[in-house]
Amino acid sequence: MSDFSLSDLEKIVANRAKASPEESWTAKLFVAGQRKAAKKLGEEAVETVIAAISDDKLNLIDESADLLYHLLVVLKIADIPLSDVMNVLEQRTAQSGLQEKASRRE
Repeated sequence: MSDFSLSDLEKIVANRAKASPEESWTAKLFVAGQRKAAKKLGEEAVETVIAAISDDKLNLIDESADLLYHLLVVLKIADIPLSDVMNVLEQRTAQSGLQEKASRRE
């Protein structure tokens, strides 16, 4: 089991965003802006779903990694720290998923 975490990846994304776009895919996404990064996130989400419904475990692992990476890029461009997302998840897991969902405003 690896000690690598989403927080580690968040730091890498932040550092690579400062690089030259000619040298870093992350920097290239930052220069292109949120629209491009979000579009790429959507593409990765679709590819992850396809891998899941195809029961292609190896591809599902790869696509999930791409999805998480692109989500962190989108969050960074929006200046939303991963900790904000984790706080929401922590609050939501304090109760059952059904209770949490029922408590949301429509």
